[in-house]
Amino acid sequence: MQHYEFDVPNHPKLKSMSSIADLCQGLVETKKSKIYPLVDRLIRFILTLHVSIATTERAFSAMKIVKTRLRNRIDDDFLANYLIVYIEKEIIERFAIDMIINDFYSMKE
Repeated sequence: MQHYEFDVPNHPKLKSMSSIADLCQGLVETKKSKIYPLVDRLIRFILTLHVSIATTERAFSAMKIVKTRLRNRIDDDFLANYLIVYIEKEIIERFAIDMIINDFYSMKE
């Protein structure tokens, strides 16, 4: 870390970085990410933290809606599949019911 503190602020390309995303991109461009892999990993973790938290919160919110007291005995596999359909409902709406029925019917043959 001491080498990083000395090297990066004195680097002509990296000392003008104003955000963490710019710093991450600058480390990759200057190949300093290979010299300081733990710093690079920490910066990438910080940049993706909000996305992973939002995805997790969205899944728990959907599970709270889906898994009611009446549906409390749902099997884990069925619940996981149902949650995927519920969370990705914008994608699912593109499929027509007739198309799904036809696909299943063609599997029968």
